[in-house]
Amino acid sequence: MTTSPSRRPANARRAELLDQLRDLFLAEGFAHFTLDDLVARLHCSKSTLYTLAGSKEQLAVRVVAHYFKCATQRVERQVEEVQDVREKVRVYLDAAAEALRPASREFIADMAANLSTRATYEANAHAAADRIRGFIGEGVRQGVFREVHAGFVGEMVGHAIAGIQRGEIGERTGLSDAAAFAALSQFLLGGLAAAPQNNEEEK
Repeated sequence: MTTSPSRRPANARRAELLDQLRDLFLAEGFAHFTLDDLVARLHCSKSTLYTLAGSKEQLAVRVVAHYFKCATQRVERQVEEVQDVREKVRVYLDAAAEALRPASREFIADMAANLSTRATYEANAHAAADRIRGFIGEGVRQGVFREVHAGFVGEMVGHAIAGIQRGEIGERTGLSDAAAFAALSQFLLGGLAAAPQNNEEEK
């Protein structure tokens, strides 16, 4: 016998709603929605939405945080499967591009315009910079990357990622987000590559 939606466990229903809100916001943005709009689109009650957050502002923050949490988990699962540090950088940036692909310009603009959600996405960009910094430090220790200031390079990559997320890079270059991440990966790995070691001094 099939369990009706109204009898599903509350936690499962909330998780389902969060996923639906994430997909809706990614596709259409969120600033223009009222709670009544969301009730109509999701076929739920307003009281059900209030189990997720106490206001539309808080709901937007929670959904954006949910998006980045899910995206980060997917990215990290892919990175865990890789051993070579150079490949880790490439896979990380490729996976980040893939995670960002469903995000419409409306979503990016709404997220940037809202102080609370902007703080969430800036924290995500900083976390990405930290991960890249860690990969660079690992590569330098292994000798596959040349000696660089890992913190500085990580910060520059973090700014580039934030610029891609905000749509600024695409507007200025004409690149898609995925192409921008690919170009960043190519630029980063090319610039970090350690010079080949000569076995003998040239005479």
